[in-house]
Amino acid sequence: MWSTALASVGTMLSGGVGPRGSSAAAQTAENASAALDVLRKSISVDVHTHGGMTGIMSQAPPNGDLAKGMRAGSLAVACLADVPDAPILRRNAAGVLTAMRTPEPGELYKYHLGRLDWVDEMVASHNLRRALTAADLEAAHAAGQPAIVGDVEGLDFLEGKLERLEQSHQRGVRHVQLVHYTPNDIGDFQTGIVTHHGLTPYGAEVIRACQRLGFVCDVAHATEDTAKAAVGVSTKPLLLSHTAISGSPAMGPTPLAARQISRDHARAIAQTGGAIGIWHFFPSLEKYVDGLKEMADVVGVDHVCIGTDQSSNPGILPDYTLWVHLVAAMLRGGFSAEEAGRIAGGNYMRVFRAAVG
Repeated sequence: MWSTALASVGTMLSGGVGPRGSSAAAQTAENASAALDVLRKSISVDVHTHGGMTGIMSQAPPNGDLAKGMRAGSLAVACLADVPDAPILRRNAAGVLTAMRTPEPGELYKYHLGRLDWVDEMVASHNLRRALTAADLEAAHAAGQPAIVGDVEGLDFLEGKLERLEQSHQRGVRHVQLVHYTPNDIGDFQTGIVTHHGLTPYGAEVIRACQRLGFVCDVAHATEDTAKAAVGVSTKPLLLSHTAISGSPAMGPTPLAARQISRDHARAIAQTGGAIGIWHFFPSLEKYVDGLKEMADVVGVDHVCIGTDQSSNPGILPDYTLWVHLVAAMLRGGFSAEEAGRIAGGNYMRVFRAAVG
């Protein structure tokens, strides 16, 4: 992995930072070297991704694009999220993803199982390790081998059947998000009509089952009331994998405002020992670093992580060849090497160890 990342850094150094031997080039080289050192020492994690244009949400067959990008940018772990309600989602007139119809019984479960088959084939054939424990992540990082954590964005496929959680666990999933864009019996989601006024009793039962089985429990997309109720039920750190602080100056005006979270919302997640992932929908790497700082100012550096939500939507990390550049931007932006390592993966690893083991 490291030799591939060095080639990526070499490309960065030839990209107009100044003539060879100039102070600008020397400073960039030093910064890039420091970023690589952070990534050697720390397990870095994108805590929420769909694997890019040819990833798990595409119709492309399993391929090596994800592993190649991770190697090039020196990303150790991708939490690869399948989206069970994808078959019924479309963008409404405002451009917001919305469930356009009620799914047929068993439809989303069948789609979810098909995506798990897709992941099985990719892991078997395209140079990725599947991590089931923290020890697996540590071993993969030590070997320089890109790894994935199986992730599910929305538990709409359960249809009240908790045994399906156990089946997903047996298939290698270790990270689950409660709600997405489709109404379900667990709780309310940010861009939907409020019907439950928070977490339902069944939703509380789902959280307990997730924590008993050994899943990272992700409350992204949940309303503030739902997330705070989840905090009250949870006995382990929670994750909120992809968002930004409400009114983020670093993001600027955005159609994603309804998916940003308040300071109180963020603090509630941090109080569990958890972490909040910042997505990649910023104008530049420098503005992204500002977005990390905005969240760190609210909850502290120990409760911030990176959840790009990388798929087909444009963002500053369209593929993982830029991961080392992001860490370099964090160092340039004033984070220490230790802080950058925690944000780039250490904080998620704390949550993963507590939830999964």
